[in-house]
Amino acid sequence: MTLQELYTLIGGNYAHAQQIMRMDKMIDKYIRKLKNSGVEIQLAEAGEAMDAQKLFESAHAMKGVCANLGLDDLADRAETITEEFRPGNSRKLSDEEVKEKLAEISSMFQKTLAGIEQYENG
Repeated sequence: MTLQELYTLIGGNYAHAQQIMRMDKMIDKYIRKLKNSGVEIQLAEAGEAMDAQKLFESAHAMKGVCANLGLDDLADRAETITEEFRPGNSRKLSDEEVKEKLAEISSMFQKTLAGIEQYENG
């Protein structure tokens, strides 16, 4: 499987990743590191505790990592949580709606990790 095929499989934006990373070698390096980054675990734990500061920080980290890798859908969903819990912003979502959005993020992240595993296994 090529990087481009991986991006098609996981619904990523390969062209965007190329613009940011400039080399397939860099995309390959960082897409492989995603599974051990801990961003999804940190976000899930913050969501379970409904800790506003940790939700902001972990969603912001996920947004950045995913945006740099061209994982636009994940970055966009993480941005929703980031803005919901950005200090100074008024909350617009109920806790239940936040948990639903976190479940969507988790599901998408797991699909992405499964695709990366297929990519790594050839």
